[in-house]
Amino acid sequence: MENTSLSLQHLIRKSSLTENAPLLIMMHGYGSDENDLFSFASELPKELFIISVKAPYPLAPYGNAWYAINFDAEKGKWNDIEQAQQSRDLIANFIDEAVEAYPVNKNNVSLLGFSQGSILSYGVALNYPEKVKNIVALSGYLVQDIFPDDIAAKDYSNLDFYCSHGSVDQVIPVEWARQTAPFLNNLNIKNQYSEFPVGHGVAPQNFHEFKAWLTARIG
Repeated sequence: MENTSLSLQHLIRKSSLTENAPLLIMMHGYGSDENDLFSFASELPKELFIISVKAPYPLAPYGNAWYAINFDAEKGKWNDIEQAQQSRDLIANFIDEAVEAYPVNKNNVSLLGFSQGSILSYGVALNYPEKVKNIVALSGYLVQDIFPDDIAAKDYSNLDFYCSHGSVDQVIPVEWARQTAPFLNNLNIKNQYSEFPVGHGVAPQNFHEFKAWLTARIG
């Protein structure tokens, strides 16, 4: 079901619960759209209220992006950081709208992001830890320019991350993703990191692992 009444266009799958449902917000990768991750919805726990959002920047000839990428630049320079920060805050604002608009539990919000959506899920969680609980970060990496300046002073005790990456990812090198667990450990944030022998995508065993991880945490 497509909904355009909130600030970001999105698809929803209603929960089997009529109130106080755990909420899962999905954020697609660069050049994709809200239909992409939504294909997972039918396989995920029925009690989840699922929202798959569409990124704000249209690309030619099709697809959308959360922020512009210059693929010719060096690692540190290739993201449009201003757009990334704006999209991070758009998602944070959208979470507030969603918990108002839908019969969900504002204290049980999970994020699921792939690639660019995964990068932003780190940004949202680390800037607004009070808004989210569980984060499934698939095939992303840490972009510290979208993290808060006072990161060491924040309370992240409620956060829990599932992070995964393809060991032969040709888009985002696995070495970048391997920096995630040490970074989160350093902040005393609960996390699990897994690798799978695939490229820039989600292997079936990866899906089953994060599904089990999420199912254990939304109850």
